[in-house]
Amino acid sequence: MSPAEYLEWERAQPGRHQRLGGAVYAMAGGSPRHNLLGARLLEQLGTALRGGPCRPFSSDQKIHVPATGDYVYADGIVICGPVHLHGDTRDVIDNPCVVVEILSKSTEQHDRGEKWEGYRGLASLADYVLVSQRLARLEHFAREQDGSWRYRVFGAGGRFVLASGAELVVDGLYDGVFEVPGDD
Repeated sequence: MSPAEYLEWERAQPGRHQRLGGAVYAMAGGSPRHNLLGARLLEQLGTALRGGPCRPFSSDQKIHVPATGDYVYADGIVICGPVHLHGDTRDVIDNPCVVVEILSKSTEQHDRGEKWEGYRGLASLADYVLVSQRLARLEHFAREQDGSWRYRVFGAGGRFVLASGAELVVDGLYDGVFEVPGDD
């Protein structure tokens, strides 16, 4: 399916679909834990970014990945400054500065592999965050000034600041999430 065919077709569908390597894949719903982590993430980002030039967007925001030609959805993104729409679309963005993926059994390999490889090609991307469903653990990839990526892991008690200025606090994100079912 060509990119134009995909975009036209996907807009008419009741569910969400990603275009990866020219193939189209339906997106399954997440576990209650996945969804709670997503809600907490947007809550933390929204509070931290309120009043500034950066804004969080939910998992319904489609992203164009120019390095691969893919159209994907992340579990959360942040855009700083104006929203840049892809081409003549009204629903696909080109400029996330933060991308967050909540790891699931079915998506973890892809989120760490091909999807991350494509995201690295986004000139606007400064932070990539992986959120575990199995334990209180955030993995943070931060783009350095020379274009390389620094990798750090944060567990219980950990906190770090994204390039957007938002602070992610591990304990706040995970408070009570292990009381609801996950995919582990």
